[in-house]
Amino acid sequence: MTKLIVCLTGMPGAGKSTIADGLKSKGYDIINMGNAVRNEAKKRNIEPSRENLGKLMLELRDNNGPGAIAELIKPDIETSSSNVILIDGVRSNEEISVLKKFGNVKLLAIHASTDRRFDFLQKRGRTDDPQTKEHFEERDNRELGVGISNSIALSDYAITNIDLTKEQLVQNAYKIIQSWIE
Repeated sequence: MTKLIVCLTGMPGAGKSTIADGLKSKGYDIINMGNAVRNEAKKRNIEPSRENLGKLMLELRDNNGPGAIAELIKPDIETSSSNVILIDGVRSNEEISVLKKFGNVKLLAIHASTDRRFDFLQKRGRTDDPQTKEHFEERDNRELGVGISNSIALSDYAITNIDLTKEQLVQNAYKIIQSWIE
């Protein structure tokens, strides 16, 4: 059976990781693109600050091409025994092209308002989460600069995360993914 690779895409704070965390119990393997950058920072002894991780993400793309972050997760995909792999945080068409070598790729975009995303990111507590509107806008612009709007625009399906509970968001995503399996 061909692996189904579900790429979660959307602006920071839209709900991608919430979906990924909520679907772990369904037996899907979850691979987080941001964690790939954080792991690379750790290997290089780089402090995982918002600024450093942003610079490293851009540097990896500059040095190794726009699909560089997807290249970092190839070993995780190759060793996965699951028929469904969720990739949390796809940002570009070039990353999608890399992932298509490993299975049937579907894009699921998650949309949320700017205020909701900022509020969520302030509460999430990752080292690279923006704590000011200025940092938030800076991060959004960086994401847009690497092509995230294209992956969102080309998604196979989109969920609007407005007035949804975590459970509803996860359940909506699960139903969509199940329809892609069947």
